[in-house]
Formats: sequence, structure tokens, C-alpha cells
Amino acid sequence: MTQRAKIDTDGSEIAADRPRVVHRTAGLSSAEVAERVARGEVNDVPVRSSRSTADIVRGNVFTRFNAIIGVLWVIMLFVAPIQDSLFGFVIIANTGIGIIQELRAKKTLDGLAVIGEAKPTVRRDGVAAEVSTSEIVLGDLIELGPGDKVVVDGEVAEADSLEIDESLLTGEADPVVKKPGDPMMSGSFVVAGGGAFTATKVGREAYAAQLAEEASRFTLVHSELRSGISTILKYVTWMMVPTATGLVISQLVVKDTNFKDSIARTVGGIVPMIPEGLVLLTSVAFAIGVIRLGRKQCLVQELPAIEGLARVDVVCLDKTGTLTEGGMDVTELRTLNGSDEAYVRKVLGALGESDPRPNASLQAIIDAYPDSEDWRCTESLPFSSARKYSGAAFSEGNGESSSWLLGAPDVLLNTGDPVLAEIDGLNEQGLRVLLLARATRELDSPEAAHDASPAALVVLEQRLRPDASDTLAYFADQNVAAKVISGDNAVSVGAVAGKLGLPGAEHTVDARRLPTDRDEMAQALDDNAVFGRVTPQQKRDMVGALQSHGHTVAMTGDGVNDVLALKDADIGVSMGSGSEATRAVAQIVLLNNSFATLPSVVAEGRRVIGNITRVATLFLTKTVYSVLLAVLVVCSQVEYPFLPRHLTLLSTLTIGVPAFFLALAPNKERAKPHFVRRVMRYAIPGGIVAAAATFTTYLLARSHYSGTGALDAETSAATLTLFLVSLWVLAIIARPYTWWRLALVATMGGAFLLVLVVPWLQDFFALKLVGVTMPWTAVGIAAAGAALLEFAWRWVDRRFPA
Repeated sequence: MTQRAKIDTDGSEIAADRPRVVHRTAGLSSAEVAERVARGEVNDVPVRSSRSTADIVRGNVFTRFNAIIGVLWVIMLFVAPIQDSLFGFVIIANTGIGIIQELRAKKTLDGLAVIGEAKPTVRRDGVAAEVSTSEIVLGDLIELGPGDKVVVDGEVAEADSLEIDESLLTGEADPVVKKPGDPMMSGSFVVAGGGAFTATKVGREAYAAQLAEEASRFTLVHSELRSGISTILKYVTWMMVPTATGLVISQLVVKDTNFKDSIARTVGGIVPMIPEGLVLLTSVAFAIGVIRLGRKQCLVQELPAIEGLARVDVVCLDKTGTLTEGGMDVTELRTLNGSDEAYVRKVLGALGESDPRPNASLQAIIDAYPDSEDWRCTESLPFSSARKYSGAAFSEGNGESSSWLLGAPDVLLNTGDPVLAEIDGLNEQGLRVLLLARATRELDSPEAAHDASPAALVVLEQRLRPDASDTLAYFADQNVAAKVISGDNAVSVGAVAGKLGLPGAEHTVDARRLPTDRDEMAQALDDNAVFGRVTPQQKRDMVGALQSHGHTVAMTGDGVNDVLALKDADIGVSMGSGSEATRAVAQIVLLNNSFATLPSVVAEGRRVIGNITRVATLFLTKTVYSVLLAVLVVCSQVEYPFLPRHLTLLSTLTIGVPAFFLALAPNKERAKPHFVRRVMRYAIPGGIVAAAATFTTYLLARSHYSGTGALDAETSAATLTLFLVSLWVLAIIARPYTWWRLALVATMGGAFLLVLVVPWLQDFFALKLVGVTMPWTAVGIAAAGAALLEFAWRWVDRRFPA
């Protein structure tokens, strides 16, 4: 029996099987392939899932702040003891950690990308076989079916009702009918029919392939976290330049002290202004998130997608492949209008055999109704999401011919047809129903369904995903609204959603009755949860309508009819078994095809965002108090109170070590917007209190101590106050307390106490408390600062809520 193009019966699923193609040409021979490989005519342009090793090293080493700190470090190595150069070694260690973690993430990403890589079917020596995209050579004959992505530029060699969507390249959503000789552009994908094309440009010659890669990524995920940190660093740089300049002039020109000591104290004032570890920890947190998700077979194609999904407040779900599994079973065949059941079974068997790539519902029909050998397919009509039906014409072997349609009953039947009431009863049970109807018009006529004569109802039972109910419950618990958007009958979709416990599933909406106005559509989407008979363009419009009402939207899908919506959504999530096109535009690919993996992605994003917000507050509090201390020193014309070793010790104990633990800890807080505002509203009052308390202690110590060693005693008292206030900032940031958070704060306090009591550590860090009066005064001022911090942050919470 002649094999024909794909005739999808419902448009919601993509076939897992490869096409059973009748080969018209043999393609290249093995010798020709080897010859082209030897000439370098191979598709060798890699599609990287992550940055190259060189880019990772370059990105971590050659940063603006590493350059500033590197220069200061070199200066300190020449003019001061090694203790005052410790900050340089810390930066080297941090950079090394960042590189190692990102390389680990790259290894995970690259490994998952190979697992999830789409392998086109290439015909060589007359045999069709799957090969890696990078193994395609110039002149290869590449077979295509619905959902396949065009991976290189080429020219159509065979076409069987072949329709190509070039929207990722041109922005035009209407499918383009392709005939032999027509050009094919990489990045487009098949929406209907089948065929084959000859590769005319591969590797770096395929300029369109590079454009397509950009086009499929052109809606890059917005990362508020990274853009917020960039904004903060920009302002920090602006503050640093005048403050550091003033400090240099103050310490080197105005003060008549030891030159090397002046340089050391100047560097001590500049280094802590730089939140050098903040970028590192953000990269590490993202990298570890990728590794953790990779272990759950979740490929994150764009790192900020982890953050993006954590901010999502609406998730749009395609029913088939997401809430239900791919497989289906025929449970009943109901003949209509006196049709002969045996004859209907022959028709269904022939329809199944006419499709080279059956999807789940048609595969169930093939399993139930074997093909009749004497029927021959003379014409086929590929499925269109706009039509909601497919068809074929047959020569029945006895001289008779007939044309048949198979698809959505509510599309093929006239409104008010009594059969629709019967179908509604089946849909309410969550069953899928297809209508077989005899066509009276040409299959390619726009009116092909008009006056079609109903012959039978095919009742299919869908298999619910066992984990879908728990996943929907998780989203409901997290205040994430779930919207089921499907091309299937609305009542049937609602019944499936109801079985899974989706709130609002009892109120279903037929998308054909949705308003076209964006605001009205958005309101309908806000008010309802289940939508059926949604066209691909409507899915895209619905995503846009939700976004217009301020929602952050995630879209899940696996079929070609989901591509446009996936591309426009804030976060696109594709199943690993989905079409090549959906995997190309999605930011997250669930390689295990498990919808239940999504809560893990949400939780990972929330962990990253919540923890980086905490950590950023620590780093920027240090920046604020460092800048303010420098300003106070310049205005007061006194020596800067600290050497680099003092601030290296304080930064390590109150920021560096705790930040690594806090950045990687579990965190289930819901992601909130306005990252910069939320961080700065705590960092500014925290930095002001720390600077004021420290400088007060320093001035009192200057009036208390005199003679040789006075400056060291003053520095020690000021360091004690600054450490205690910074430790209290850490204690506030660590809330709500758990045993390990309390242990972390206590350990940092104990480490500083150890420095104060162990003689060689006192000498190493130049910290020695002199007398009793001033040290206890420093403690008292720090206690007052801690109380002021509590008051200030609670006032900020009330006055500037996040």
C-alpha cells in the first residue's frame, strides 16, 4: 500500500515513531559520504548548550573588579606584610571556585544536550537512519515529517503535502506549502505532510542556520537577578571613584605619616568597597542549580530560566503529553446512520495505514483495526490545527472509491446535530472522541467538511500521568495559577483536569467563543482554568493576553502546535519526547518527559533567588559602610582606621564564609520582584549604622589612647565594634533560624574570639585590645548599633514593603 503524508487526527500529539517512507531516491552512498567528510563538507558548526571552557575562564578571571583588586594586590605585595595581601589570595580562590563550578555545570549541560539532541533521519544507500546533526554532509538527503526541524539549508527533493512553518525566521505564522525545488531554511519546521530535502549548505556555509539559532533564542530569558546585580555594580563603581580618590589624597598627601603605612591604609579603605564575591556567588548558585536539575534529567538551555520559572505566577499546560501520557486505547466504536461496522473497521484500518507517522490516537486505531490489503490510498489530507481534521481518499479494490475525514466531532458536525449531545456525555467522562465521516467534496477544498456524512464515533481512553495530580496541587499551594490550554474538546479536557483535582475544572471554555480583544481575553483567562479547541495562534494570543495583565507566564508543550506559544512565553518548557521545534525554542527541556519535574525547577529557582537576595544584602552592607567610613575619614582628616588584613578577616567571617553556606541552602520563599530595591532597602540602613557605630568608637579611642601604639589600639577597638555590628547583620539575614544557621553565626563569632585570645593570631592580624574601658565601650556601642539595626529594618519593612 502506498505510504502517504502524516494525517494527524487531533493535533495534540507528535508521533514517536519514525516514518515508514517509500524511498524514491537512494541518497548518497557511503563512499560519497566519506569523500565529503574528507573534503570537510560536514555540518561542523556546534550548537553549544553552554559557554566554552575558554569563555568560562575568561569570564571569571577578566572582570572589572578583579582588575582593580589585582592592581591593589600587587601594590600591597611590595609595600606591606603578607597579612595585608590576603585579600588577593581570597580573590584567586573565589575565581577558582567559580571556574570549577561553572565547568561542572557545563559538563552536566553538555551531557544532557547530547542525550536530548534531535537526530535527523538521513537516507544513505537507500536506507534511512538517524544521525547526529554534526554528521550531516553536503548533498545528504534528509527526511522530514511533522514536528521535524530543518537543521541545515537545502532544497526540497520530495514533497507529500509538505507544509513548513518559517515563523522563527520570518515572524510569519502561516505555513508555507513546499514543492520539489523550493528552498528550505534551517530553523523552520514541518507542521504537516512529509518529504525530504537535499542539504545545499552545511557547517559555516549555512548562514541561515546561524540566523535560525539566534531567531530560536531571540526571546532570551530576562534575569532580574543578573540585571539587578549589574545595576548595583554600576552604581558601586560610580561611588568608588570619587571616594577612593578622596581617600588616596587624604592618606598620602594630607596626613604626614609613614608612606608605606599610608598606602596600606588607603588600600584597606578601597578594597572593601568592592562586592567582589557577589557575582561569583550568583554564578555558583546558578551553576549548582543546573547540576542539581541535571541529576533529575532536566536540561536548562538558558541559565536564567531557573530564576524565571521561580517568578512564574501562571503556568499554561497542554493536556496531551503533560497531564496525560502519550499512549491511548480504543474503548468503543459507535456506528452512526446505519453504517456497517465491518466496513467502518476497514476504513479506519486504511486511514491508519495511510499515515507514515501515526500519533498516539491514530496508533490506538491502528492497533485496534488492521489494514485491509486491497485498499489503496490515492490522496491524503494532512492534519491542520486550524482545520482540526485530516483525511484520505481510497480505491477500495472493488472498483469503488471513497473519501474520508477523521477529526473533531464538533468541527465536522453541524451545530445542533443530535450526535453532539451523545458526544458530550462521553467527553464528560474524560474520553476522547473522534468522528469518522464520508466526504462529498474534494479533500483539498476549504469546504471539505461541509455536508460530510457521519459514519462512526471512535472513543479513545487517555492515560493520566500518575504524578500530574500532585504537581497541580503543588502549583495551587504555591499560588501559581494553572491554565489547561488544549486543542481537544473543552468538555473532555475539563473532565481530565477535574479527575486531577484542578480548581475550576468544572467551568470549561470553548476557545472558539473567546473574545479577540486582548483585555477581554485576559479577563476570560483570569476567570477560567480550562480551555478547549484552542488553535496554535490562539495559544500565542492567550500567552500575550496574560502577559499584558502583568503575569509571568510559563508554557509547557510537546507538539508543533505549541511552538509559537512556547516562544512567546516568559519560560518555555518542552518534553524531551516532543518535536525538534519545541525543544529548539524551549528554555527548559524535561528529558524524562515528567511534568512532575517542574516543581523541582521552581524550587531550585526560589532557592537561588531567595539566597542571593540574602547574600547580596551582606555584600552591599559592607560596600555602604566602607564608602561611608572613607567619606568620614576624608572629612575628619584622620588616618583610615583599618589595614587590609583587618577587613579581610571581617569580610571572611561575616560575609565570605557565611555567604557560601547561605547561598546554597534550601529556601522555599516565593520569588518577589524589584531585586535592587529589596536589597538596598536593607543594605543602606545596615551600612549607615555600621559606619556610624565604628567611626564613633574610633573617635572615642583616639581621645582615649595616646603615645606609641595608639593607632593599633584605636584600630583594634574600631574593628571590635565593626565585627559585632556586622555579625548582627549576619544574624538578621540568617533568619528564620534553624540549628545550622545558629551554629553558623556562633562559629563566626567564636572564630573572631579565637583571633583576639591567641597571641600569634593577635600578632598576625595586628589586633590587640588594650585596657578594659575602651574594649567594653566598643561592645556597648556595637550593642546600641544592633538595637538600632533591629529598629531600622523593622521600620523599613513597614515603610517600604517589598
